[in-house]
Amino acid sequence: MKETITITVGMDVHKDSISFCVLRGDDRTFDESRMANELKPVLQFFRKLQKQGDVRACYEAGPCGYELRRQLEKIKIHCDVIAPSLIPRASGDRIKTDQRDARKLAKAYRAGDLTPIRIPNEDEESVRDLVRCREDIAEDLRREQHRLLKFLLRRGRVWRDTGHWSKAHWSWLNSQKFEHREAQVTFDEYLVRLKCTLERRAALEKELDKVAEKEPWKPVVDTLSCLRGIKTIAALTIAAEIQDFRRFRSPKQLMSFLGLTPSIHASADKARRGGITKAGNAHARRILVEAAWHYRFRPNPHARMRGATATIQAHAMKAQRRLYERFKSFDEKNKPRQLTVIAVARELVGFIWALLVKLTPEPTPNGRTYTIRP
Repeated sequence: MKETITITVGMDVHKDSISFCVLRGDDRTFDESRMANELKPVLQFFRKLQKQGDVRACYEAGPCGYELRRQLEKIKIHCDVIAPSLIPRASGDRIKTDQRDARKLAKAYRAGDLTPIRIPNEDEESVRDLVRCREDIAEDLRREQHRLLKFLLRRGRVWRDTGHWSKAHWSWLNSQKFEHREAQVTFDEYLVRLKCTLERRAALEKELDKVAEKEPWKPVVDTLSCLRGIKTIAALTIAAEIQDFRRFRSPKQLMSFLGLTPSIHASADKARRGGITKAGNAHARRILVEAAWHYRFRPNPHARMRGATATIQAHAMKAQRRLYERFKSFDEKNKPRQLTVIAVARELVGFIWALLVKLTPEPTPNGRTYTIRP
């Protein structure tokens, strides 16, 4: 009986084209090709390969998303999407082409040197896109606020009473008048754009509040909201970006995924630690760093903890006490505040992992719903 060979396919995927490199078994020779990024010819290409052996394909995660992988899974072809930051790269390699990239992927994938990412299902990806949309609008809002304030500053109009964007500040903004028509038109345009963006953000936040009340997100959001500095939108962002917390077997793995572990350069008996790696998910990392600032205040129970079990509340208070002491000890040593916040955010990840893995039973059969253990 003829033994089935394994066919490894590396793909460099772009909007208009896909470059392929095909390796058969342990053979060192390879076939290369290129075709338009259209579903019908791509599936025909893989169906031909299926007749020759067991096909295993891979491509880098990127702007083209996961649609290619989902289509290949429908015709029973195993396809992994590879984390770009974890692809081995030779320091002396200065030549980059699509075909070379596909060849490197195929060889490294066959050797087992690549790390695949977890692919979200379509529901999870939709929620994640909504969360990121809100984040983009918040960034637009900050830019428009700066444009408006700098425009007023150039004309010597500075608000010095209460904080910016208070009711009194808005009343002052609405009362501003300019002698020159062009300046008035400019100011009105900046102000209208700012108000429009505020309305868009508010509408998106209402949608996110609705999502947070639905399964499978509600139990995770409610649990994370027990932690100081994490409210509904922050909790939903963390849940949507990380998705399955159980794929991390320890808190250190989750910290590494979020890029909150220090970089290390070691050689012989010398080792030097640098800043955090910033690898992995930047969206969740930003939320956690923002949340870490809240632990400079003394521990205090808050209203979001009331609906949680005694175990969850005790864990949340333990996090407050531990991280407050951590913040205070760094301040007493005159450590830079940014270093302190990063260290606190890293430890906060450990408490999050314990909440959603250690204090939570196995997921229900749908693979996504979490049930909090009393």
